[in-house]
Amino acid sequence: MGELSVTTVLIIEDDNKIAELLQKHLEKYGYCVKRVVDFSRVMESFQQAQPKLVLLDVNLPKYDGYYWCRQIRKESLCPILFISARSEQMDQVMALENGADDYITKPFNYEVVTAKIRSQLRRVYGDYAQTANERVLDLQGLKLYIERMEVSYGENKTMVSKKEAILLEALMKHFPKVVGRDDLLEKLWDDETFVDENTLNVNVTRVRKRLKEIGIENGIETVRGAGYRMTPRWGGAGDNETLY
Repeated sequence: MGELSVTTVLIIEDDNKIAELLQKHLEKYGYCVKRVVDFSRVMESFQQAQPKLVLLDVNLPKYDGYYWCRQIRKESLCPILFISARSEQMDQVMALENGADDYITKPFNYEVVTAKIRSQLRRVYGDYAQTANERVLDLQGLKLYIERMEVSYGENKTMVSKKEAILLEALMKHFPKVVGRDDLLEKLWDDETFVDENTLNVNVTRVRKRLKEIGIENGIETVRGAGYRMTPRWGGAGDNETLY
């Protein structure tokens, strides 16, 4: 891959020795490696890192890897590779049924792990990514790849969470119209997650941050008493931008 230097891998492994060795090995190949250190805040670490791939152990403090795999899948389609000492077939079945892409048993060969990482990254983001029927929204150069949950502008791109993608899709589809707060809250609602006004505010803030990461300032306007709309003046001052 030509972009290993900007590919972030998140390691969720409570064996410090294994995590450290994995980190050192992957960094030799140019990956940006983040490690979870507080296992009560795994999703916070995931959201901060915005990884393109996750290495996940099964046996973890607080909750097991199957649980965290399900939580990640609510927000992201990034590849998840389990690394575990459990070698029973049922463990591998459970991992795949909970959303994993592959399962590697310990002890493992570090070169094999690296090869599997490369394979998954090619499949999802690179040469083997399926793009023939891919849905892409384009608003004056800002592109949202809905299935990939990726946004790009020019040469810059970043991953977004599921909820961030839902918000951005709604705003881009309805441009230049304002999308009401109630409409956005309804789109964010699912059977398992309670969504309130604060949740909407937080996710709008996150979308603005993602847009800023790819070089777009003031991309979303707050229309007081109504909702939000896109303001595709990329690079402009955005003088009618109103924050919370």
